[in-house]
Amino acid sequence: MARIAGVNIPSAKRLEIALTYIHGLGRARAIEICQKTGIDASRRVNQLTDSEVIRIREVIDADYTVEGELRREVGMNIKRLMDLGCYRGLRHRRKLPVRGQRTHTNARTRKGKAVPIAGKKK
Repeated sequence: MARIAGVNIPSAKRLEIALTYIHGLGRARAIEICQKTGIDASRRVNQLTDSEVIRIREVIDADYTVEGELRREVGMNIKRLMDLGCYRGLRHRRKLPVRGQRTHTNARTRKGKAVPIAGKKK
């Protein structure tokens, strides 16, 4: 199992799929990394040599924000919005949908389990 950016990537999968296990890398960036390093994206991770894994690791460290650093950056952006008191920050604070979704019905993923209110039924 290769370890890149603090993540054990699965060794039986193709390289372009295995790289998506790293937070912050999707299919497009995984293919881009393969092209930059000159490694065939269809090769399996267990077929890679140590030098190729090191090359991939160096490209990711140099060019991309991934894993803990990315999570910290996103968290700080959300905290900044909340501190500003802007509309999006207020929605984050109240744990409601941020991007304009309706909340009269649905929004259960964000709001949590429905809590019954006594005496509401007419």
